[in-house]
Amino acid sequence: MIFKTLREDIDSIIARDPAARSRAEVILCYPGFQAILLHRLAHSAWTRGWRLTGRFFSQLGRWLTGIEIHPGATIGRRVFIDHGMGVVIGETAIVGDDVTLYQGVTLGGTKLHKGKRHPTLERGVIVGSGAQILGPFTVGAEARIGANAVVVAEVPAGVTMTGIPAKPALTRDKSKVAEFQAYGTPSDGLPDPVARTIEALQGEVDQLRKRVVELEAAQEPEARRTNLRVTGT
Repeated sequence: MIFKTLREDIDSIIARDPAARSRAEVILCYPGFQAILLHRLAHSAWTRGWRLTGRFFSQLGRWLTGIEIHPGATIGRRVFIDHGMGVVIGETAIVGDDVTLYQGVTLGGTKLHKGKRHPTLERGVIVGSGAQILGPFTVGAEARIGANAVVVAEVPAGVTMTGIPAKPALTRDKSKVAEFQAYGTPSDGLPDPVARTIEALQGEVDQLRKRVVELEAAQEPEARRTNLRVTGT
């Protein structure tokens, strides 16, 4: 079973990274794969109650790869940590199957209690470089978190989030759900937030103009009657 899982991990990396040329290269040269491998050992020890052993393997992985995964975190199958330097995954984080994380990502907590305090990433989520997901909420399946976004609230499935704090930029076309998007960014780019703001303001101005015209039209008959009374005709 463990060898099947490792083969899946390796093949998923080759499928998502055009720079990967062989399984041997992934095993020897990909810190993301090495970090996941060491985490599986650390997590196995942690769940058996061997907490110090689990933390030792976790620290070994951090020292070798620059990726820090707490041994208590739950990591699914075919998870790919690309480049990986500076990635931090907290104790109660849950990372689902087929998730992709890029360098500098933090799955962190904002509370000091010992319960669930880190995020849950459902199947197929992609988190761009430098993004911070902070808190015990869920990021829905196939969601995309743009580079350097700061996410502090629930993310619906299939939504792309950008900005600080992160807000929805677009909802994925269901016909393209299987399409991989490097760094969580669509191939045709993201909408310009300034342009979207201007369009929204233009829409509000158009509505106000329409309302003014309607009010002026409603006032014209009354103005005529008033004018007739004043002139006596």
